[in-house]
Amino acid sequence: MNDSILIIGAGIAGLSAGCYGQMNGYRTRIFEMGNNPGGLCTAWKRKGYNIDGCIHWLVGASPESSFHRIWEQLGAVQGRTFYYHDIFTQVEGSDGKKLTVYTDIDRLKEHLEKIAPEDKPVIEELISAIRTCTRHEPPIDKAPELYSFADGIRLSGKLPLLKVMKKWGEIPVKEFANRFNSPFLRESFPLIFGIPDFPMASMIITLAWLNNRWAGYPIGGSLEFARAIERRYASLGGEIHYGSRVEKILVQDDSAMGIRLDNGEEYCADIVISAADGHSTIFEMLEGNYTDDTIRGYYEGLRLFPPLIYISLGIKGTFEDFPPSVSGVSFPVPEPLWIDGHKLERISAQLYSFDPALAPKGNTVMRVMLMADYDYWKQLEQKPEEYRAEKERVSKQVIAALERRFPNISGNLDMLDMATPLTFERYTNNWRGSFEGWLPTVETFGKRMSKTLPGLNKFYMAGQWVEPGGGLPPAAMSGRNVIQILCHRDRKHFVAPTPEHLYHPHPKM
Repeated sequence: MNDSILIIGAGIAGLSAGCYGQMNGYRTRIFEMGNNPGGLCTAWKRKGYNIDGCIHWLVGASPESSFHRIWEQLGAVQGRTFYYHDIFTQVEGSDGKKLTVYTDIDRLKEHLEKIAPEDKPVIEELISAIRTCTRHEPPIDKAPELYSFADGIRLSGKLPLLKVMKKWGEIPVKEFANRFNSPFLRESFPLIFGIPDFPMASMIITLAWLNNRWAGYPIGGSLEFARAIERRYASLGGEIHYGSRVEKILVQDDSAMGIRLDNGEEYCADIVISAADGHSTIFEMLEGNYTDDTIRGYYEGLRLFPPLIYISLGIKGTFEDFPPSVSGVSFPVPEPLWIDGHKLERISAQLYSFDPALAPKGNTVMRVMLMADYDYWKQLEQKPEEYRAEKERVSKQVIAALERRFPNISGNLDMLDMATPLTFERYTNNWRGSFEGWLPTVETFGKRMSKTLPGLNKFYMAGQWVEPGGGLPPAAMSGRNVIQILCHRDRKHFVAPTPEHLYHPHPKM
């Protein structure tokens, strides 16, 4: 009889582990605390609008990308329409200057050299690195834990990519920006991703994927994307228990043997995989019994993606004169915003006019993401009236700032929604409300974390808490890799068939 597997969490990592587990003859069940698949890959409805909470660009959108095959195996991309942006982001200066980060690298090079001809050597070095990455993709066929010496030799074909990743993975964006002679580029370049310590390698490979049209936005948004994988899992015979919060991982003789839900129900299996929040898995469900200095060091010392204030507006109008982009426009505000006691002198706004499935015809969803202070909002949670008042105050500030950049926003406002770090924590249980786990920095770039815990058998972890940098492709890969590891343990040939005759039409427009 094939082993049974209990999977905690129906995010992309959990769904992936479930799908590949079923493909390879394991009997799997997923337990999800929420009522929808996808975890942080989600969306929600407000007054006829769909607010997308996740995907900006998805690696593997194009069949020309090797990762497309993974999404096909998971049933996520068949029949799905993707939108490919010409612009990644725009950064506007207070003096009217504008940095437009085009996804076409030849156009980007021309634009940068027009802004700062004196910086041509620095610009050429950057474009050359991006161009190298357009010719290579990271290996994805095999779990790194299973690499052999022969696999290492085969990786020599990726040497140009590996050299770029090694060199640029050690350079923070802010440090690279200081190489520019142009004061505007020195100021605006770190704002492209909004994180000064972001490793340049991550920026370079993202721009390479966008240039190749290997990355795009799935029309219909994130929740529809997750539901497609849920359907694939169901078609393979998998079973999801929604509204089932796991309280404890049951252990006997240092081997995981099941789970207990918060309602007292217990389930047993041969293997337990947690694709849930890493902190709650290790320090609550397992009570901190299976850690070491390395693991404690991660949770005590590594930086998290800051939690978010996520403000969404439904606006009457289509903004046809405003060019669509992957992550929107960053612009200075005439009067500073005070958020969580911190002063903000610029904000970024994203218009989803390119996805008509998100808004009633003739209307548009606009989104503003602000980095937030988890502790500030956690304290407010104890005072519901003050919590609501603060949400209203922040929303009014943001709308007033948007009004100066997009005139008459207030007069055309049809819907307003605001999520705080506590919203993310409530629906996904993500530690301290972080939406993407570990922050990618030069210290964590390329870091490998174990999918097992010291001293605990028959247990594995998958998802963003063992894949620094987060994102959907690493989550899907981690679930897949865990099943590969199990197949290797059980001396089974790992299989990953692509479903035939599978079609998921995107939502009506």
